[in-house]
Amino acid sequence: MGVPILFVKMHGLGNDFVVIGALDGLPLPEEQLGEFARFACDRHFGIGADGVIWILPSQVADFRMRIFNPDGSEAEMCGNGIRCAVKWFYDRDYAKGEWVQVETLAGIKTVWVRAEKGKAIAFTVDMGEPIFEPHRIPTLLGDEKEAIEVPLRVEGVGSFVVSAVSMGNPHCVLFTEKLDEVPLEVIGPKIEHHPAFPQRTNVEFVKVVSPHKLRVRVWERGAGMTFACGTGACASLAVAVKTGRTERHAIVHLLGGDLEIEWRDNGHIYMTGSAVEVFRGELAWV
Repeated sequence: MGVPILFVKMHGLGNDFVVIGALDGLPLPEEQLGEFARFACDRHFGIGADGVIWILPSQVADFRMRIFNPDGSEAEMCGNGIRCAVKWFYDRDYAKGEWVQVETLAGIKTVWVRAEKGKAIAFTVDMGEPIFEPHRIPTLLGDEKEAIEVPLRVEGVGSFVVSAVSMGNPHCVLFTEKLDEVPLEVIGPKIEHHPAFPQRTNVEFVKVVSPHKLRVRVWERGAGMTFACGTGACASLAVAVKTGRTERHAIVHLLGGDLEIEWRDNGHIYMTGSAVEVFRGELAWV
């Protein structure tokens, strides 16, 4: 038998995670976390998920969230994942106030909780300010100030007009009227690994439905096609507003459901959505 690890399977709009409470510290050596994520996320030989979330103690927030992708890489931030993490924390009576602060690699995030009968059902996350400076995203596209609607040549596919932005993690946003026809499984990985993005990138194809509504398909860095991406929804709205396509408050339709995204006057983007606990289990890690 290996190390017994208790986990909870959760999802935010179908973006699913293996969530592990480790408030007493990691049960695994640091060097095994990537390998563990590759195993746990495998949908045939493991549990199956878009990522593994570790809930850890923090000296600067209520708890610290670390998230690992199915390829074993660690992500800076995850909008759907943070809602799941806060639900785990809140529903187990570690917090009962109106908000929770979470330490992430993208900084401390504040999450407001709406609860019914002691259980958290909806969450509004202060996702911070969108970052447009190319060196901070990072990307080699654009000029010193931004990379908005610039050309990108993708080998074997063609040329696109793209915009780059960071929501604590890098995003490449492309607008299209033919969203359902986009071969995301072909174009997504080519842009993710494009030399213009030194730390790889998430990719969002976006259709503007109205000034207050977007449809988005996502290719996530390190995870591939997913049902939803919280930071991706925020990035899509940020670029849509900056290019004059939408207002600052919109509903973003993703394959797994809807997120409410608002870019407020204080410069921060706020994301509102749900999180669901599916089942609990235990696995042995050898």
